[in-house]
Amino acid sequence: MTMDRYVITGKQRLEGTIRVSGAKNSSLPLLAATLLAEGTSTLLEIPALADITHMIEVLEHLGCGVMRQDEALIINAGLLDSWDVDEGLMRQMRASNLILGPLLARRGRVKISRPGGCAIGSRPMDQHIKGLQQLGVKVKEKHGYIEAWADQLQGADVYLDVPSVGATENIMMAAVLAKGTTLIRNAAREPEIVDLQNFLNKMGARVRGAGMDVLRIDGVDALYPAEHTVIADRIEAGTHMIAAVMTEGDVTIENVVPEHLEPVIAKLRQTGAQITLLDDSVRVQQRGRLKGFDIKTMPYPGFPTDMQPQFMAMLSCAEGTSIITETIFENRFQHVDELRRMGAQITVEGRTAVIRGVETLEGAFVEATDLRAGAALFLAALAAEEATVLEKVNYIDRGYEDLEEKYRRLGAKVRRVIPNE
Repeated sequence: MTMDRYVITGKQRLEGTIRVSGAKNSSLPLLAATLLAEGTSTLLEIPALADITHMIEVLEHLGCGVMRQDEALIINAGLLDSWDVDEGLMRQMRASNLILGPLLARRGRVKISRPGGCAIGSRPMDQHIKGLQQLGVKVKEKHGYIEAWADQLQGADVYLDVPSVGATENIMMAAVLAKGTTLIRNAAREPEIVDLQNFLNKMGARVRGAGMDVLRIDGVDALYPAEHTVIADRIEAGTHMIAAVMTEGDVTIENVVPEHLEPVIAKLRQTGAQITLLDDSVRVQQRGRLKGFDIKTMPYPGFPTDMQPQFMAMLSCAEGTSIITETIFENRFQHVDELRRMGAQITVEGRTAVIRGVETLEGAFVEATDLRAGAALFLAALAAEEATVLEKVNYIDRGYEDLEEKYRRLGAKVRRVIPNE
């Protein structure tokens, strides 16, 4: 498949206002959760992204009716007539595994192939499977397929070895219709978990504790359709903040929950950026050269792994030496070679990268290897001398809505080139 490319002319100071779209990482579990109720649910501010399109295709494959009206997605899960998902659909996106919990709760049976997605390291399904088995699910794995079934889900005390976001969400969605009470210990604490809890409770579920490390779910007999507005995308917001800093700009980012960005804001202030927090927006101003610092990625509320590549791009042109330690994904340094093409001085040993800041990055031919790597190279190109050609931008489309349009309004020189046009 031939992918689109960006041609970006760097050294343009960004100025103005940019609005953050709904959170991709919240939208996907919310879409999966609509399977739990018979009838029509409405989700507002769901972004128009490639990953969302894939999840809609999965829902339609299962028999759901899905319609987009402006900012609203209307999902009729009353027509659900399948529990078996096509391998081609599963391979397109990692988060397609989030249908496991809802289908087990609603239909008592599911068959999926192991999912695909960005190649940033192993994201095993073992925590999902182990948790569901504790709820009484029987699992058979064969030829790359996972088949699971249960006559009646039973509440249980589940401990996660690692606070996996996907496993927490899947077990939550299965447990809402289980008999009795489920506790999820060492649960993921991300804002997206809180958003899912809020939607499930609107549907009639009884979930408490999201945002803390123990979740309590009291099973109910049935859930009902509901309407819900997805939270703002904190990773998109963080990316825009870095863009303002790297271009010595003055940008106000709207539709932001500042509390979701605390580690990002704290680190950007260390560079010397001036950040003003408003109710639901953030103003970022930067003058002069950035200062380097160290980062270690951690589960929420620590520094997010999804912001690590973008920060590496920024630290590549910061003063002094910076160290980044990646504790979440073992293959999350695939952007390093591409940044080096732009003149970055980065050495990697295991899960640690040492970045010696250069005066300025240089335009080059580079390619995105995954979603956040693509965002990092986009940011590097905005700050680089002369023009950069960024290949495989379809990876970026998986997590950023209308990126080139939003940035052109801020003064960036970005052009999308579609092959054979």
